[in-house]
Amino acid sequence: MYSYIGRRILITIPTLLLVSVFVFILQKLLPGDPILVLAGEERDPEVIAFLREKYRLNDPIPYQYFYWISSVLQGDFGISLRTNQPVLELIKEKLPVTIQLAVMAMIIAFVIGIPTGILSAIKKGTITDYLANIVALSGLSVPNFWLGIMLILLVSVNLGWLPASGYQPLFEDPIKSLQTMIMPAFVLGTALAATLMRHTRSAMLGVLKADYIRTARAKGLFESVVVLKHAFRNALLPIVTLSALLFGELLAGAVLTEQIFTIPGFGKLIVDAVFNRDYAVVQGVVLCTAVGFIFMNLLADVAYLVLNPRLRDQV
Repeated sequence: MYSYIGRRILITIPTLLLVSVFVFILQKLLPGDPILVLAGEERDPEVIAFLREKYRLNDPIPYQYFYWISSVLQGDFGISLRTNQPVLELIKEKLPVTIQLAVMAMIIAFVIGIPTGILSAIKKGTITDYLANIVALSGLSVPNFWLGIMLILLVSVNLGWLPASGYQPLFEDPIKSLQTMIMPAFVLGTALAATLMRHTRSAMLGVLKADYIRTARAKGLFESVVVLKHAFRNALLPIVTLSALLFGELLAGAVLTEQIFTIPGFGKLIVDAVFNRDYAVVQGVVLCTAVGFIFMNLLADVAYLVLNPRLRDQV
């Protein structure tokens, strides 16, 4: 198993290198010139020349990429053109916010989506199954921004139960932090729960038809044991894959949700960086997001081996 994990880690190296090339090239296609914005309204030619030299924008693109990637490998993601802060500091500041939101959203998705999917599969063709599917389709159809606005109007404005926006660091005030994050996490979690419910239902329906499930029932095992121990465990592989992808998407930043609830996470950071043509921040955030996706896929591969020991003989 360890050799398999080592091979998977080695594969990530060319993947990250390719991603870094795409990130660097594509951001060059963004319209506008950030140096003209930094130069101010007067746009003094000497100032423009100085800024281009300072940020190495006069060098050929291959040299710019080599300088950037070599700095990244040393832990230097560059300096923000707008705030003059190190990009790594901005990432360290915003990443915990997005991780907290992503973890809370995934917990809500698991609590709602997986039990509902299992129940829908067991009760296939019944009113319970139809209601679960209606709820799932509603969760997929309702836009996040609309649900977020409605929750703010109902829970914050009318009832006054939770703050409408803002963010409090978790370790400074855990209660206040959870209060500010529960609504955006619920908005994201319900949409993810709908997706998880559909995939859980499909996976469980396939497993429940297997011969070993009929054998387990023929042995007189309790239905809960058959469903949870035998069926659900074997249906977990596609659910794990989907969960890893969904969590990776959340790490990329839930742009609309973070904007609506004024959460200073990755989503807001990348939007501001794109509008301000802050190339260094765009590159750093996208590269970190790619690392997050690859790491989550690696965890999913390891989970496969843990959940299904038969796979260990095939790797």
